Amino acid sequence: MKNLRLSAILALNALGLALFFSWYLPPGHGYWFVIDSNIFHFFNQALVKSHTFLLLVAVTNNRVFDGISLLAMGSLFFSFWRKESATGRRRMFIMGIVMLFCAVIINQLGHLIPESHVSPSLYFTDIYRVSELLHFPTKDASKDSFPGDHGLMLLIFTGFMLRYFGKKAFGIAVIIFLIFMMPRMMIGAHWFTDIFVGSLSIALVCLPWVLLTPISDGLISLLDRYLPERSNTNN
Repeated sequence: MKNLRLSAILALNALGLALFFSWYLPPGHGYWFVIDSNIFHFFNQALVKSHTFLLLVAVTNNRVFDGISLLAMGSLFFSFWRKESATGRRRMFIMGIVMLFCAVIINQLGHLIPESHVSPSLYFTDIYRVSELLHFPTKDASKDSFPGDHGLMLLIFTGFMLRYFGKKAFGIAVIIFLIFMMPRMMIGAHWFTDIFVGSLSIALVCLPWVLLTPISDGLISLLDRYLPERSNTNN
């Protein structure tokens, strides 16, 4: 079993590294830049073809929409929490703490990558900016969009769902990830590769060492041992 887990960890790491270097090594990022450019310009042109699409993109990149993404993740987590006993609920609460802790550490490690760039909305000229087309508070640009922090957080959540709650929870988490990352690309605040190369490669390299080794279970057990219990746990 240990050998199988180590093989899985190394395979996922190799996949993540291959993905990253396929983007990082070629001059001008090779074919990845063509993909990035085509995706950005497709959505950018759509902004002026449909006012409904323009409004949708503006609203889904408002800060309130970030709160909805947290609500979506919380709802999935709560769907399992409510079925648990008092002991199980305590363990899930601690799992949430561990997940947040790991997310902070992995995100910081991701920013050690010697690469940064502006979002496509700042890179290209003669393009449309949602903030200029509408008087509506929305995020349509970033001076440092690589890797995608929001995408990485969602991928870490997705990994924890697979590890502790199975394939169905994983499938729902993937849908949440896609729903809440697409607006970032549609508005031009992120390149496609910020998320599907940057965020994904970091998750593939770091997350297996947390979830496929005793680290996550050990942290949960450690906090379970030392965090005080509520006197009304059974209520």
